[in-house]
Amino acid sequence: MAKVSKRQKALLKKRPADVLPLEEAVAALKQFSGTKFDQTVEIAMRLGVDATQADQLIRGSIVLPHGIGKEQRVLVFAKGAKATEAEEAGANYVGQEELAKKIQEGWMDFDVCIAAPDMMKLVGPLGRVLGPRGLMPSPRAGTVTPDIANTVKEYKAGKVEFRNDKSGNIHAVVGKLSFDPDKLRDNVQAFVEKILSMKPNSVKGVYVRSAHLSATMSPSVRLAV
Repeated sequence: MAKVSKRQKALLKKRPADVLPLEEAVAALKQFSGTKFDQTVEIAMRLGVDATQADQLIRGSIVLPHGIGKEQRVLVFAKGAKATEAEEAGANYVGQEELAKKIQEGWMDFDVCIAAPDMMKLVGPLGRVLGPRGLMPSPRAGTVTPDIANTVKEYKAGKVEFRNDKSGNIHAVVGKLSFDPDKLRDNVQAFVEKILSMKPNSVKGVYVRSAHLSATMSPSVRLAV
């Protein structure tokens, strides 16, 4: 069993036992600051979906109002004019076979992978490497697209992807602990509203079973949705 540090024990004593409205949840989370680095804030939502049913898959992306406090490294598979568009939009890496080869060899120094539709014959075999890391481009997530320039700009501005796991849980980064409380609330609210808007018609009963906010080195706070 992992040993709980003195800091963690102290923070656990501060953690509210109640389910909190958004404003109070953010305030409670911000009291857990005190590390030497700026902690990343995440939201975790447990959904009442059946992950084995294709029509209950909750997957997509959202551009958060205030970004995530991190410059995302964007890789684009494209050629010709689309490659030029990607470079002008700020993509960190743009290429074709040479990038595919580097990835096959284990290079993963990027946060987002985007592909033009005509590149999928090249990108498809990378699914075994990119898929488990959540980096495989897909039309549903908006990362296989002819609109390369705008997609790159969105991810550079703080767009995040999400997808429920086998247990119906969704995790996403929603900012940094140093964010102004209003900005952090805006980001969380935008993400929650996005998930609520995607409720499948086939889901019966409670859709959002629980929600928690947490930072990198803090206890979680239960959020009322």
